[in-house]
Amino acid sequence: QVQLVESGGGLVQAGDSLRLSCAASGRTISRYAMGWFRQAPGKEREFVAAISWTGVNTGYADSVKGRVTISRDNAKNTVYLQMNSLRPEDTAVYYCAASGKTTMSSVKYEYPYWGQGTQVTVSS
Repeated sequence: QVQLVESGGGLVQAGDSLRLSCAASGRTISRYAMGWFRQAPGKEREFVAAISWTGVNTGYADSVKGRVTISRDNAKNTVYLQMNSLRPEDTAVYYCAASGKTTMSSVKYEYPYWGQGTQVTVSS
């Protein structure tokens, strides 16, 4: 089993930056593609970004492309999400997810392991 713990969320103003971290334990995630998703109140959980197990390939939702960067440090069993130029519409609970396989995906149902989430609130 893989346990994931997110951190780094908070209350910021529009235009600010945040760096989210996702620390894994229980099993190495070095061979797993990883993803970040978010869920705003009353909305479905949606894809934000994904990264392949090597870190070479990444993918982003159109709504965050150019403002967000996903990265990983396999030696630390940790994945990061750098978010810049934050907007009020980025307000959500952000979840880290492990796919259990090497190929990345934007589909939430392909991720069996999830963290508890970290709240990001962006004020205007």
